[in-house]
Amino acid sequence: MKIEHIAIYVRDLNIAKKFYETYFNAKSTSLYHNKNTGFKSYFLHFESGSRLEIMNLPILEERNKNNKHIGLIHLAFSVGNKDKVDQLTEQLRADGYEVVSNPRTTGDGYYESCVLDPEGNLIEITI
Repeated sequence: MKIEHIAIYVRDLNIAKKFYETYFNAKSTSLYHNKNTGFKSYFLHFESGSRLEIMNLPILEERNKNNKHIGLIHLAFSVGNKDKVDQLTEQLRADGYEVVSNPRTTGDGYYESCVLDPEGNLIEITI
């Protein structure tokens, strides 16, 4: 069994799509738009075979901004090695994205950093 895909609502589909295409090599489907409900989405495909659906509805509610709430907290992307974790983290920082935690080895042995995507979703970059 495997997770087929994960879906997240975003405010701006095009900005979110560009972020994942630029930094995580996502390949996007064409836009799906349900004109009756206003729902729009893209499926983003990653090299590993995993998929992320980014979605939008005209009316969405804000969530807890401190990531201390029940539900999905972060997405983790494996980039292959420590140097790539460091490089991608610095590239995102230089491009103006907030680095929440610098590259480090965690207590449970992961080498990772955390950044916020354009929508404020926590993205973990790991080996």
